[in-house]
Amino acid sequence: MKWEKKDIPPELVKGLSAKYGCDLLASSVFVRRGITTGEAIRFFLENDVRYLRNPFELPGMEEAVERILAAKEEGEKVLIFGDADVDGITGTVLLTDYLKSIGMDVTWKIPAGEESYGLSTGAVEEFAADYGTLIITVDCGISRIAEIRRANDLAVNVIVTDHHEPQEELPEALSIVNPKLKDSSYNFRDLSGCGVAFKLVSALRFAQKSEFFDQPVCLLNTRPVNDAWIIEIAKTRNLAVIDTLTETIVPGMVGIGETRLPAFLKGQQILVWDAPLQKKVFAKLFGRSVEVDMLDIAPEIWKDIPQTAGKGLLRIKELSKIARYSDRDFTELDVFVSLFRSFVRIREKLGSLDEDADFQLAALGTIADIMPLRDENRIIVQRGLESLETKPRPGIAELLSELKLQGRHFDAKEISWKLCPVINAARRMGKPEKAIGLFFEEEPARRIQLARELAALNEERKILEEEVRAIAEPMARENLSRFGEKLTIVYGEEINRGVTGLVAQSIARRFNVPAIAVSFGEDVYTGSLRSARSYDLGFLLERCGDLFIDAGGHKSAAGFSMGKDKWDSFLERLETVAASVEFDEGEDEQSITVDAELPLEYLRPEIFKLVDLFEPYGKDNEPLTFLSRRLKVQEINFMGNEGRHVKMLLDAGKNKWPAKYWNAAEKVKVDFDAGDEINLLFNLEHNWYRGQDNLEMTVIDLRRSGAPGGE
Repeated sequence: MKWEKKDIPPELVKGLSAKYGCDLLASSVFVRRGITTGEAIRFFLENDVRYLRNPFELPGMEEAVERILAAKEEGEKVLIFGDADVDGITGTVLLTDYLKSIGMDVTWKIPAGEESYGLSTGAVEEFAADYGTLIITVDCGISRIAEIRRANDLAVNVIVTDHHEPQEELPEALSIVNPKLKDSSYNFRDLSGCGVAFKLVSALRFAQKSEFFDQPVCLLNTRPVNDAWIIEIAKTRNLAVIDTLTETIVPGMVGIGETRLPAFLKGQQILVWDAPLQKKVFAKLFGRSVEVDMLDIAPEIWKDIPQTAGKGLLRIKELSKIARYSDRDFTELDVFVSLFRSFVRIREKLGSLDEDADFQLAALGTIADIMPLRDENRIIVQRGLESLETKPRPGIAELLSELKLQGRHFDAKEISWKLCPVINAARRMGKPEKAIGLFFEEEPARRIQLARELAALNEERKILEEEVRAIAEPMARENLSRFGEKLTIVYGEEINRGVTGLVAQSIARRFNVPAIAVSFGEDVYTGSLRSARSYDLGFLLERCGDLFIDAGGHKSAAGFSMGKDKWDSFLERLETVAASVEFDEGEDEQSITVDAELPLEYLRPEIFKLVDLFEPYGKDNEPLTFLSRRLKVQEINFMGNEGRHVKMLLDAGKNKWPAKYWNAAEKVKVDFDAGDEINLLFNLEHNWYRGQDNLEMTVIDLRRSGAPGGE
């Protein structure tokens, strides 16, 4: 294993530290991880919900909200159709619960048993026959061309909410809400399916509560520059800026009719900060006969944001956190827009206890679907975990109790390893209705029983997975050569459909190549793909697309179904695809990147302030990797089955640190021993046990001090 510590510019580290108020060590980690823009850094330093992106900036959101509210007004029947995994179930529950709470006639459906992924023609026709008129998909639908066309034929509107990569041809849905659409201007692509549903509910809450829903509002400000004045206007709708105008005017040189102002402001509500000043400027620029109907919003904002009282926008800018994180010149108008958004959220009480419960579901979907823990996903997961600890919603509470996780602290990794697999086990074992039923069940005793059944299904899943893996690994090794050591595949009737994803992931990790696991059904074969070494599975799906009944997914994880008659053609096509597979340079060599080198005097409990700053950890935000030198191995003990793991006590001078080194028993007395001084690569972790927070190291790699290769 190669240890890599990037050289970084000291001036950049100091600059980030000074601008964002973080210490030099945190700043150096930001730089090493390539997190250097204010836009990226703010999601590590702030977790307030006001930093979440505006849901109305998602494509198709306005149309979706308006159609749903129309369905509410007319008492229409609505169907929520979701996927059967954790992401789809949580999104389906979140959206269904909200629509029911506002009095809508809504039912839900997910693929049951051996039904294929995604919206089916049968589900559409059954719903239409029951006089249903609106289907909303969750975590699926972006590839359902024929099914949505059939819905249109039956006068059933479809709103697609999804987060999977869209194909070239899009379904003819009434609205598609997906951050990955080609024409999307949404600045974050990687919401989960439940995250998109969460955004839809957030938009609906705004529409239900706010007088500003669907109302265009112009925020106007003037400021002097040399011998002229700049008039700048942001036109907003649903708190999103939809257009801007900037005019530079020299007093007395032009009439207002010769500018773009009248056309831009026509029919708009105009809000200003300090109306007397703004009117005075307009009189100076265009003469006293010109009157613009403007409303001074400042006094109202002062009531809800007292720290702004009596201050001008320029002064407020100096105090604004949002201005600090801007990567462009943050103008007084930008400050005004930010204040207006905060004011509306506070005045109309857009945050609520219901929203906390929604964060729990969105956090589970985000973690389970392995979405990048960057940008607003960080806030979603942080808020969800906090809410799970304090007041887990019904269904989750019983499951946490069954897993003995209730009443304790847990992080994203623990949710990923312990909670999400139990929910997913229902789908893998062909009983997804038990998982979603747990969330919808109103009877507490029945929820307890369902939680027990899910835990039991997960134990069955573990046994099944081990049995299938024992068959799959030898086959995968044998098939490597057929595909030029570039990918591998396992297949057969004995490859259970419920665990194809888990088996493909295991094989991809074991052989470090993209892997495919295919379950043979009677007429249809169903497969899962998992990537390795940064290979984009989209290329493979595209090259084989004509062979599939259905296919979709992400760059690193995907799935497909095909008729058995296409199987031989698929294997032949894979040989061609494999010949063109290329991996990024350096992906073959196992290396680890060091985030920070810590002198021994830094190894004290206070270092966890840095560790906690970067929580939650997950995809695209791996746990911090530290390097320390000349630690002394004071004690060595063995633990686990057959004593395969090592537990050590390390002497760092003033502090002693417990450390775990997994699967390292055979390295004792070979690579290291008690009494040695070592250079160490490690993570720092909280180990919560019986309510106590025990701080410990997890060893990644080590070298005896002075040994080569430890740099």
